[in-house]
Parts: sequence; C-alpha cells; structure tokens
Amino acid sequence: MTLTNLKSEVKDEFYNLLDFWINYSVDQKNGGFYGTINNKNIGIDSVKSAVATARILWGFSSAIEFLNAHPELPNRKEYITKLEPLCQRAYEYLIANFWDKKYGGVYWNVGATGQPDEPKKQIYAHSFFVYGMSEYFRATSFKPALEWAKKGFDAIIEHSYDSKNGGYVEAYNQDWSETDQYILSDGDRRKSMNTHLHLLECFANLYRVDKSEKVRFHLQHCLEIMLDHIIGKDKTRMTLFFTDDWQLRDKAISYGHDIEASWLVLEAAEILGNEHLIEYCKDKCLAMARDAAEGLQSDKGMIYEFNPENGHSKSSRDWWVMAEAMVGFYNAYQLSKKIHYLEKAENCWQFIKDYLIDHEGGEWWGGVNADHELTGTTKASPWKAPYHNLRSCMEIYRRIG
Repeated sequence: MTLTNLKSEVKDEFYNLLDFWINYSVDQKNGGFYGTINNKNIGIDSVKSAVATARILWGFSSAIEFLNAHPELPNRKEYITKLEPLCQRAYEYLIANFWDKKYGGVYWNVGATGQPDEPKKQIYAHSFFVYGMSEYFRATSFKPALEWAKKGFDAIIEHSYDSKNGGYVEAYNQDWSETDQYILSDGDRRKSMNTHLHLLECFANLYRVDKSEKVRFHLQHCLEIMLDHIIGKDKTRMTLFFTDDWQLRDKAISYGHDIEASWLVLEAAEILGNEHLIEYCKDKCLAMARDAAEGLQSDKGMIYEFNPENGHSKSSRDWWVMAEAMVGFYNAYQLSKKIHYLEKAENCWQFIKDYLIDHEGGEWWGGVNADHELTGTTKASPWKAPYHNLRSCMEIYRRIG
C-alpha cells in the first residue's frame, strides 16, 4: 500500500464514521445521545456515561478543527454545518445532566432520561469532560466551553491531586468524600495508569488553549509521573495500578494502552514545549512501541492484555487497540524511519478493514476473537464513542500530509 492510498482510505473512513454518528447517535426522545447503539444501528434506552458523551463532544469538535485545518478536504462546510449543532447538544447535555450542581464535578453516568444513576466522582470521567470542553473551544472559539473546561480542571486539582506523593487519586463518593470502591479498581489500588494517561491528554489539550501557569504545572507534573512511576525510568511498559505512595499492585501488560501511550506521551511533551522532555520522550516512546509489538499476533491483530504471572490474556482484537496501534506504529516509523514500523501500521489498518469496519452499516465492531468472530454486540456504549477510531483516521491523515 502506498502512503497516498492509506491517506485516501483513512480520509474516507473519517467521513464514514462521521456519517454514522450524525445519523444514528442522537436520542430525539430522551435528549442527548443514545447510551447504547446495537450492531444493527438501533439506539437503545440505557444509561448514558459522562465518558461517552464527552467523547462525542470531543469527536465532533475535533472533526470541525480537522476540517478547518485541511481546506483540501471535500464537503468541509457541509459537515461543519452538521457538526456544530451536535457539539452544542453534547455541551448542553453535559452541563444540564452530568454536572453536579450541589457538589461540583460530573457524575459517572445518568439514566436514559438524564437523571443521576451512578453519581460517584470518577476522575477518569472528569478527564474527558475537560478534553471535550477544551476541544470544543479550540474548534469553535465558544468561550463558555473554555470556562467549563477550567471548572472541570479545577475540580480535578482541588479533590484529586496528591501534593504529598504526586499524581491523582482515582475516585470519590458524590460529595467528594473518600471511597475504596472505584470503577477501574478498589481497595488500596488508588491510582491507575488509565486515569493518568487520560489526564495527560486532557491537560495537554487544555494547555493548547489556556497557557496559565497552573495548567502548565499539572501538564508537566502528570507527564513526569507517567515517565517516572507509571512507565518507570528504565522500563518500557506501564504498570496498571498503584497505591498512594506508588507501590505496584498489578503486573499485567496492557499492549493496547502501551501503544496508545507511545504517541500520547510524546504529544504531551511537544505541547508542553520542553525540549529536554521532548528528546527524552522520543527515545522512550520508540522503545515502548518496539516492546508493545509483542502483542501483535500472526493475523496482524493486537491483543489487549497479557499477565505474565498467570499466563492469562485478554486475547480479543478490540476496536480501540487496533486504532491506537495504527497511530502508535506510524509514530514509531516517523521517529525511527524504519520501514517495519510503517508495515505494522499498514497491517493494523488492513486488519481493521478486514475484520472491524462494518462496511454496510458504518462504524466498527467492538472487537473479534482469534477466529475473527465478533466479541461485542454494540457499536456505541458507555465506553465506545467517536474517539479512538475517528482520532486514528485524523492522525494518520495529518501525519502522512
């Protein structure tokens, strides 16, 4: 495959994904967007997550920014005209239904009609609230979105930032009181790789539009936590869970998150503009991509996770893992100029085309097993929105450009 062909194909898929979400995601009966869309493109009344709703806001906003940045793209004005009211819809729904007017912060999820369903304060959800709001402002200059991004950021820093040990605590009860029950973990596993990775990207995105010293401090702090603790100075794989004082609590390897971090970490350093960190991250991220390639299988798909202690693996080839692998390996190709990384990126795209894209109905299946049988029943869920796959198409198009 030539780079010209790859660029053309991801451009077409970018539009296909937008068409799916424009046509099928809006919940006209209950407001906002469907919490679940099944594999037949039918929206289902179900809980709506802050994560998915904020990812919808980010996805539509990022598409506007992408279309504005690339005047050569076809039907730009037509799509921007469609996307702008959908961004406003997501923005308004997040404020009206997810923002806790008594205690501040966002609920983890709400019911189908918008009432609080699981009101705990999960920092993972707050990261996407900031990510979506900051991108909405970046794409449209809609100032209230920037103010809400700052409010979300302030909630994270006020409640979650650990000034003693560094990093950010995982979650709290609705009133911000302590809890040991989290969405991603429980007990003394109070800090997670996953939450810190997404805090890193939301801090980086907020810093694009708010150059305040406070945002800069937390972007650099989070990046250094990623490098020093979550990856480790002499390591190339991330640890998944930690105690408050950074004692390791899990030895599983998450190939999907490692390859995702291999480009997000470098992007954060570049947005921060710290030349020393940029050069350090280039070497670190290339090594992460090199070792994450161990998760690739003979069918060119990448498995999600493997635990070397008990041999257990999550062997499905999931939509988000394959999307991030395509970008991560292309980033490694850009850093190293080694063709085998470009081949890995192209192989990931071929796997996506062969097994994950619904070429008739649009969007991507959630995943397939080793026999390439579907492992999921939904195209949209509390975790699945126009984020990983839409972003991967835009990233590859930009990078080839």
